[in-house]
Amino acid sequence: MNFDDTPEEAAFRAEVRAWIAANAPHQLHDELASAGFGSGGITSEDPMAASKAWQKKKSDAGWACLHWPKEYGGRGATPIERVIWGQEEGVYAALAGIFIIGHGMCGPTMMAYASEDQKRRYLPPLAAGEEIWCQLFSEPAGGSDLAGLRTKAEKDGEDWLINGQKIWTSGAQYSDYGILITRTDPTVPKHKGLTMFFLDMRSPGVEIRPIKQVNGQSGFNEVYFTDVRIPGAQRLGAVGGGWQVSLTTLMNERLSIGSGMSTGFPELFDLCTRIETANGLAVDDPAVRSKLATWACRQSGLKYTGFRAISALSRGEIPGPENSIGKLVAGATMQDIAAFALDLQAENGVINDPAISAANARFQAMLLRSPATRVEGGTDEILRNIIAERVLGLPADIRVDKDVPFNQIPTSARR
Repeated sequence: MNFDDTPEEAAFRAEVRAWIAANAPHQLHDELASAGFGSGGITSEDPMAASKAWQKKKSDAGWACLHWPKEYGGRGATPIERVIWGQEEGVYAALAGIFIIGHGMCGPTMMAYASEDQKRRYLPPLAAGEEIWCQLFSEPAGGSDLAGLRTKAEKDGEDWLINGQKIWTSGAQYSDYGILITRTDPTVPKHKGLTMFFLDMRSPGVEIRPIKQVNGQSGFNEVYFTDVRIPGAQRLGAVGGGWQVSLTTLMNERLSIGSGMSTGFPELFDLCTRIETANGLAVDDPAVRSKLATWACRQSGLKYTGFRAISALSRGEIPGPENSIGKLVAGATMQDIAAFALDLQAENGVINDPAISAANARFQAMLLRSPATRVEGGTDEILRNIIAERVLGLPADIRVDKDVPFNQIPTSARR
């Protein structure tokens, strides 16, 4: 396979490179380059304002959500053009982190199920970073079983009334809109009684409570719904068809997270070329080199698996279960790399101050944030089941509640 640019691709790359050179927020370059996964990001400017400004500038020039149709705020670009943009945007891509759920998960779901008027109203502002979206799926009682959700939606005239609770909702505290999966019929098996909506996050009855994480940040939230009214026109898909709609979101979620998740390998390699151990430079130690070789292979595999997924999208395919592989491998690799980097630093690994810690404390931040990567977007166990059953064709797990009406499934409160 030849990965050299064609003349057309080289011309596109030159156009991208010139535009970024002329328009990128270069004053943030060094800060973005030194900020690792899980760190607080930039501090010299308001992170939200800087992210929105960069996204809006990209949108105004036609560089936002490249693969989306032009009428919805994109560029209608080819998969390889999307890859080239990602390569050239470099560290500035980190400014788009607050938009990843909207661009990678909510947007494709709206594109597949919203009305044409709704697409033209909501997608361009989403692409431009003018409005932020979140995804309201997980619940406290459900664990990894999304279909076990209990948030109720009840018909009230032309509207729906929502009551219940969601948890681990990333970015809810600053989101303008969200997509919400609810239970509309508890008398049928759990996967068949679900319905999807989208809603204004400032609707009366919506309460958001940020969750304090071990790293001191609050990226996740609890969200409570008390008689929240949603117009019937904001339903996505058929009543009772929410599970099928959610699969569109989930498959795009695993593609977005898996293809965009940092493993920390380039940063680790750089650390190993600079840090001294008892036997000299870390990179000269055979045991260290062996681990680096293993992680280099994984990094390469993730990269080209992501390219393959982008190519499938260009053929009009919906992201499939194979994209669970990227998220599963990247999450575990990140945690292993962060732990190894701290081991290399010995007692200095406990220092969490970027001003004095090796590598700006990026591995400390990565280790504190990395456990969440093994849960968000599907736990490792769920992803392994998906890969086993839907990719490899292995026998499915026994699910005794598969055909049982949801309101007859035993719970701790109902025996």
